[in-house]
Amino acid sequence: AAGAAMPPLLLDDEEAVAIAVGLRTAAAHPVEGIDEASVRALAKLEQVLPSRLRHRVGALAAATVPMLAGAEPPVDPRTLTVLAGAAANRERLRFAYRSGDGTETRRLTEPYRLVASGRRWYLMAFDNDRDDWRIFRADRIGDPHPTGVRFPGRVPPDQDPAEFVAAKLYSSAPVYEVVATLRLPAGQAARRLGAAAESVEPVDDHSCRLRGRADTLEWLASRLLMLGCEFEVHEPPELRAYLRALSARAARASAP
Repeated sequence: AAGAAMPPLLLDDEEAVAIAVGLRTAAAHPVEGIDEASVRALAKLEQVLPSRLRHRVGALAAATVPMLAGAEPPVDPRTLTVLAGAAANRERLRFAYRSGDGTETRRLTEPYRLVASGRRWYLMAFDNDRDDWRIFRADRIGDPHPTGVRFPGRVPPDQDPAEFVAAKLYSSAPVYEVVATLRLPAGQAARRLGAAAESVEPVDDHSCRLRGRADTLEWLASRLLMLGCEFEVHEPPELRAYLRALSARAARASAP
């Protein structure tokens, strides 16, 4: 019956290339709600594309540059599809990894899930050399290739990959808990903040209380200032001090 199931699709060359390019764009520039789905779909599509079409898709991707580049390091969609494919097939994966201090290592892993966080992608995987579950930033992964060796399913320490990644991130970096009153209706604040808002509670019709976490004062300050409304920071005190210093710097820059 119509709408009950997705029927097989017959695509001509142009349609297949158009879909692959669109999925690559969505994977490289995540859109909330479809980021992980776009990677899974791209991995499936690239497995069945003829070589002549894979070449066209690669050429288009190499020749295309976004006009507004994001602040985060770019992630190669091909890397994401290799990671997603290895996780889906339960296949051990080798790759080069660059840590935050620039140290280069080779890793042998059993990939479990890809997790999108803002404009960053993380791989949750069991690290065979370290005999432990780890997370890896996708933009720091280089030359990933499946080994052809299948592995039995492991039970991760946390059944929710997103919670596991969040816990690892917050345990390895300083975390600031922000509490602020925004002179903005709660609905507008939630839309402007998007995934950045962990909690937006209405105070009245014209203001709301924001609660959230971040690992840098710079990001917190810029996010609040970009809301375009009056606000009052209650916590943390480090953020209030940073905003005062930022205000003084802006005043000096605008002085005649």
